[in-house]
Amino acid sequence: EAVIAHLYFTNEDYLTKKALIKCNPSVKTLKDRTELRKALMNGRITTIGTDHAPHLLSQKQGGCAKAMSGMPMIQFSLVTMLELVDNGILTIERLTELMSHAPARLFSIDKRGFLRKDYKADIVIVKPQVPWTVTEDIIQSKCKWSPMQGHEYQWKVIHTFCNGKHILNDGIFDSEYRGEQLRFR
Repeated sequence: EAVIAHLYFTNEDYLTKKALIKCNPSVKTLKDRTELRKALMNGRITTIGTDHAPHLLSQKQGGCAKAMSGMPMIQFSLVTMLELVDNGILTIERLTELMSHAPARLFSIDKRGFLRKDYKADIVIVKPQVPWTVTEDIIQSKCKWSPMQGHEYQWKVIHTFCNGKHILNDGIFDSEYRGEQLRFR
């Protein structure tokens, strides 16, 4: 598994992001990131993780010695990986394998991870070439911050279906819906 932070950031980003990108293991050099990115396509990396750790902003202060590790990345994981697709680092098919098919197989999750008859309809529909910027008001995590604040993406999540239920419809989120418990084979 590789996490988004290690595939996106380098140690140079500590200059501007500081402890906001602190995670364990830590974000490393450009050479390390390049090797991880190569491993996305050659099969050494089989799944993508988010290291989703929604610490309060106050818990990410005090420098690397005191700040909590981890960051809230789940909301921006897909669009960040799509940016890597746009940059030629991996294919859209490999992205689907890494973020959907492989995790479902790895954890033996019943009827998920694939678009198949009688499977749960967990689907995200994205639209390319729709520029938008991460601002605090669009962050869904309860911590209300992200190391991606200020970043402009070119892919936008338009619709999300969970168990076939339309929970995100062009920016309108169904906050009443609760998902189903996963079942394992």
